[in-house]
Amino acid sequence: MEKIRIAMVGAGETATPLLEQLLAASFIEVIGVAELDMALPGVAIARAAGVPVTDNFIELAEQGERVDIIIDLTGSRKVREDLRRFMQFAGNAHTVIMHERISLLMLSLSSGKLIQTKHDSLAY
Repeated sequence: MEKIRIAMVGAGETATPLLEQLLAASFIEVIGVAELDMALPGVAIARAAGVPVTDNFIELAEQGERVDIIIDLTGSRKVREDLRRFMQFAGNAHTVIMHERISLLMLSLSSGKLIQTKHDSLAY
């Protein structure tokens, strides 16, 4: 594996600093970003880096084994359930769905302090 191929669902407050770190890492390829609000700063950052942006997160999941990790940063139970259902239906045993709580752990470790999220429930 030359690079870890990542897709992100969500480009808001939590996602933006993580996206910046992912884009800066030479061993990561950001395959795409899905976000409903195209006015968010994370969308602009992705576009400036040449990363495809969509408002349909299933388009990222449809890429199958081209994506190693889908990072779900939406805080939405429906998005999580739809992603899991799609992956099972498609038979994609390659791609891992990474929960927002793991992203918060990674961001907290890199900043040296606990990062908070605005999402109320991070149940998976």
